[in-house]
Amino acid sequence: MMMDHLVLMAGRLEASLAFYEALLPMLGYHKTREHVFVSRSAPAIDLKQAGDETRSYGRYAPGLNHIGFTAPDLETVERIAGAMRTLGFEVPEIQRFGGDRALFLPDPDGLRIEITAYGTGG
Repeated sequence: MMMDHLVLMAGRLEASLAFYEALLPMLGYHKTREHVFVSRSAPAIDLKQAGDETRSYGRYAPGLNHIGFTAPDLETVERIAGAMRTLGFEVPEIQRFGGDRALFLPDPDGLRIEITAYGTGG
């Protein structure tokens, strides 16, 4: 079996849609329905509006911490960072973990989307 999809509950659906509509095509996804993005090589991502009574995302709270993607090289990570910055989204510095480089893009609710190029040098 393989994972089929993730459902992300958004605090502000319109803001989350703008973020994911910008980012996910750069990661090999395309939109098939109003809030659904699919990829040939990864689980589908479905965005839904969270209820008003729910709490916001907490990095170390129970539940999902981040979603990780693998980039083929550092140039791809840098290209994605530049594109998201140009579109006005918050883009932190690319981090170094030994020979790997990782970008952690926060979505509008704070959920981090990790894009890592492994083995890019020390």
